[in-house]
Amino acid sequence: MGVGRLEGVRGPWSETLESGSCFDDTAPIMEPLTFKTAITSTKPNEILLRGYPIEELMGNVDFGQAVYLLFRGELPDARVGKLITAIIVSSIDHGPTACSVNGARLSASTGAPLNACVAAGVLNINRYHGGAIEDCAKAILEITGRADAESITLEAATAKVLDEYRARKYRVAGFGHLLHTADPRTPRLFELAKESGACGKYVETCQLIEAALTKQLGKRLPINVDGAIAAVLLELGFEPELMNGFFMIARVPGLIAQAREEMTREKKLRTIIPEAHTYDGPSKRSIGAG
Repeated sequence: MGVGRLEGVRGPWSETLESGSCFDDTAPIMEPLTFKTAITSTKPNEILLRGYPIEELMGNVDFGQAVYLLFRGELPDARVGKLITAIIVSSIDHGPTACSVNGARLSASTGAPLNACVAAGVLNINRYHGGAIEDCAKAILEITGRADAESITLEAATAKVLDEYRARKYRVAGFGHLLHTADPRTPRLFELAKESGACGKYVETCQLIEAALTKQLGKRLPINVDGAIAAVLLELGFEPELMNGFFMIARVPGLIAQAREEMTREKKLRTIIPEAHTYDGPSKRSIGAG
C-alpha cells in the first residue's frame, strides 16, 4: 500500500524516498513550506536589517538604536538610543547573589561549556527574577486604562486598582528591593527618559503607585529598576510581552563574565553559597577621573 509523502519535508533520506526503494510513492514532490519575515533579509553579499544594510548601521548607530530598530522596525534618534542603551547597562550585572548568575556559576562549576552556563542563567530569568518588568507594565496599563474608561484621574485610578490588588493579595511588581532601600538606577533612568522626551503618563503612574503603596502599607516601597524600565519602555511604545527581553539582553554579558570567572578562579564542583563572597575588584571610581 502506498504511503503519502510528508508535504514540505525533505532531508538526507529524500533520494531514498524518491527512488521508491522504501515506499511505493508516485505523488509529486511538494515545494517546501514557506513563511514570511519582516526582520532581516539575507542574500549573497547583502544583509538588510529592517531594510538597512548592516554595514551602513555598523559604526553609525549605537547598540540601543540597533535593538530598537530590531524590535520596532524603525531607527530612533540618538537620545532614544542612549536611553535604550542605559536600560541595558542598568541590568548588565548585579553580583553573584542574583538567581541568573547563581545558575550560570553552578553550571560552570560542573565543567559545562560557556554557552550552557549562559543558557542556565537565562533560564533562571522568570517571574520573580527579571520578569517584574512585564508584570509592572501590565499594572501600569491597567491603571491608565481604568483612568480613561472611568474618566477619573490617574491618582484615583491608582488607588482603586491597588485596593483591588490588596483585596486579592496580589503584589505589585517593580517596587521594593531585597538590597536597595533606594535603587540608584531608577532616578538616572527617569532623568534620561526626560531628556529623550519619554517621560509622560506611564512614568507618572509608576510614581503614583510608589506613593500609593507607601500610604497603603505604611512603609516606602521605592520604584526599583524593573519598575523604572517598565514605565520607560511603555513611554517608548513597547508592549509588555516583549519587555523581559531587554533584561535578557542586558544580563547575558554579565552571565558570561561571571561564568568565566567561576571557570578560572574557583575549584570544580564546589558548594556555592552566593552570599559567601568577597569583592576584590577595583574600589569605587568615576568615569573620566584620571
